[in-house]
Amino acid sequence: MLRRYINEVSGKQRPSGASALLRVWSRRRNKKRGKMDYMNGPGRHHLFVPGPVNIPEQVIRAMNRNNEDYRSPAIPALTKTLLEDVKKIFKTTSGTPFMFPTTGTGAWESALTNTLSPGDRIVSFLIGQFSLLWIDQQKRLNFNVDVVESDWGQGANLQVLASKLSQDQNHSIKAICIVHNETATGVTNDISAVRTLLDHYKHPALLLVDGVSSICALDFRMDEWGVDVALTGSQKALSLPTGLGIVCASPKALEATKTSKSLKVFFDWNDYLKFYKLGTYWPYTPSIQLLYGLRAALDLIFEEGLENVIARHARLGKATRLAVEAWGLKNCTQKEEWISNTVTAVMVPPNIDSTEIVKRAWKRYNLSLGLGLNKVAGKVFRIGHLGHLNELQLLGCLAGVEMILKDVGYPVVLGSGVAAASTYLQHQIPLIPSRI
Repeated sequence: MLRRYINEVSGKQRPSGASALLRVWSRRRNKKRGKMDYMNGPGRHHLFVPGPVNIPEQVIRAMNRNNEDYRSPAIPALTKTLLEDVKKIFKTTSGTPFMFPTTGTGAWESALTNTLSPGDRIVSFLIGQFSLLWIDQQKRLNFNVDVVESDWGQGANLQVLASKLSQDQNHSIKAICIVHNETATGVTNDISAVRTLLDHYKHPALLLVDGVSSICALDFRMDEWGVDVALTGSQKALSLPTGLGIVCASPKALEATKTSKSLKVFFDWNDYLKFYKLGTYWPYTPSIQLLYGLRAALDLIFEEGLENVIARHARLGKATRLAVEAWGLKNCTQKEEWISNTVTAVMVPPNIDSTEIVKRAWKRYNLSLGLGLNKVAGKVFRIGHLGHLNELQLLGCLAGVEMILKDVGYPVVLGSGVAAASTYLQHQIPLIPSRI
């Protein structure tokens, strides 16, 4: 069969050597069979998108187990410890956590439908693709969404919020919805400032925060900042596979469920609360493997120390920004106060399509970078520095980006960004605690 194929293509493609012919034939055969493994390549794949992120080996091993009866004593015992420990990553003692077998999108829906009723007025900030998607969900759930839009690369316009709160004497605004860290543009919002405004105007609106790409990586203080509902996803800083949406609700948010008229079934907090009281915890079948993975992920975070995890992300973010500056490129984030330590969105010159950078990174260097999305499509590429990641891994990514920039015609000096980042990191990286 192979010899017949060689004869057929010998006058058309003329690959160099029999091995090349075999590779071409193998690829075409696999395409027909639908079995091509695009991840097959030498060495490790370098994953530098802002989620899903690298999964630690300890987590992979913890999840490598058979199914078991979730009604046995083992799963409730595991779930109880997880519910106690996830409160720590939100920095809350009074919040009630819920773990849904879903994505961040499901966690969004849970936050909205358990606390609000159709027609309720929401002030929601549009600063990038993921805040845009959350706003779309809010509208489709029939809430009255008052959108405050900023240029992509800017944070939430809190002056507009202050104006709206001061004028809302009848307290028609029922909730403020804000994305803590917008990965499309690399912008982090000041949640404590939102709480300060609500307190200043003595406004009772709920504060709902998307912490999908921030919690466990950036400083987040649910109790101190008066956040009523916070949420995150397993595939981000927790460094798990996609599939767990974790929501934490304040006592005020739980009280709001009593008047909420939104339809909800799968995401109903009250169903969970009933099973919490029974000590069985799950109103339906949980993802058992992800629960064991979450246990391992939390153990790793607590072993490193949550504050050390946050500091590590700050180092990675700073090093990446120094590299971008050394390359002569600009950050999409327009002010220092909005910079993100989990993702850097890099602006490219008008003569370069950032999509080509991302494609070349994947095809040639086995490196995954984030695409520019929506309004910044073709204008930025994104370097995710999030989750189970260390400084030397980042330097490898930065070296790859330099070669790609050179490939697409940008006059980068090879080694410039790596040198800037490593010069900074060499004086910042602490000793590994377990090895002292």
